[in-house]
Amino acid sequence: MQRRDFLHSMALAGAGLVIPVGRSAWAATAPSPTQKKLIVVMLRGAVDGLNVVAPYADPNYRILRPTIALARPGQEGGALDLDGHFGLHPALAPLLPLWQQKKLAFVHASGSPDPTRSHFDAQDYMESATPGVKSTPDGWMNRLAALLPGTAGPSRALSVGAVMPRILAGRAPAINLPNGAAGTKADVLDRPAVAAAFDALYANHERFGRAYADGRAAHREVMEAAESREMQAADNGAPLPNGFPDDAARLATLMRNDSNIQLAFIALGGWDTHANQGAATGQLANRLQPLGLGLATLAQRLGPMFDDTTILVISEFGRTARQNGNGGTDHGHGNVMWLLGGRVAGGKVHGDWPGVDDSALNEGRDLAVTTDFRAVLAQIAERHLRLPDTQLSRLLPALPQKLSVPQLYV
Repeated sequence: MQRRDFLHSMALAGAGLVIPVGRSAWAATAPSPTQKKLIVVMLRGAVDGLNVVAPYADPNYRILRPTIALARPGQEGGALDLDGHFGLHPALAPLLPLWQQKKLAFVHASGSPDPTRSHFDAQDYMESATPGVKSTPDGWMNRLAALLPGTAGPSRALSVGAVMPRILAGRAPAINLPNGAAGTKADVLDRPAVAAAFDALYANHERFGRAYADGRAAHREVMEAAESREMQAADNGAPLPNGFPDDAARLATLMRNDSNIQLAFIALGGWDTHANQGAATGQLANRLQPLGLGLATLAQRLGPMFDDTTILVISEFGRTARQNGNGGTDHGHGNVMWLLGGRVAGGKVHGDWPGVDDSALNEGRDLAVTTDFRAVLAQIAERHLRLPDTQLSRLLPALPQKLSVPQLYV
């Protein structure tokens, strides 16, 4: 990249616009709203899936976790029964109605085939959807935005967080909003004098003019959605709860007000529970409670749009089946993926359950992976988002031909 182009890109970034430059720069596309939506929530730090959806009926579960295993349903601090074998962590009680309505499902013993226990590498593979390959230049949600049928404006893909995540990096345009109320507040480019100056600077710029115009249009689109009467009426002058429930409610309203937003991503940290993890109460429960409330809020605030939405909750890997000497769990392998939505085959724990008997554990310590996470992504793309089969290999390169694929949609 030439120094002149670098300076232009830095100026645009400072103005709150995410504009790819160089060989990966994207071509502008005309807006075209798409009905089917996907929201991905990533739990960074590796959440303990064995206590999120606990195999309470598995005889070895309590032996492996003498102080952190969830009690059986009906007992004090017990799991919320799902199907007679698995139970939901009690801190996730706000999600139980969605399970009962068959709008919530889990895929247990799922994850990446790559054996790494590095958070950095595993998150990279989960976001690129190319396990074991570090050279992949883009994220799978960015590829998805580029491959989906029809054309859409630059607000098709949206991230909520401090920085643009790996999963949305690539050629396709994407918007990044900060967490909290600041994400939908006016920025420096909303000042008329500043906007006029930038408009004059980039209006006829050969390299960045079109990208700048699309970025400004996307920003205005999101701001208009945030300032709608619906959002003001729902808030009723009071601030929403802090943290994820706040962001979830705001995201739902943005998506309802702007039909061009089709793909959304948000990441939450704090799941690396090496010590004092707890069972029904404690560190993990304190993380799960706002997560469950936020997901329930997201589903409720989406309204009728929830029927055309899939919410996917993922984490880079699971945690050890055995608790450690500090009352926590260490980096593991297999985990549980969550799916919420009006058309998911809910009320079921999907996947080939290997059990947690000592002889079934991966490397003698972890829940095994029997469902490649890419098989779940493939079904979401094909069955929910209607991605043509011919495009699947571009979305998920090197996808194995033979995969265990649970039927996740009705």
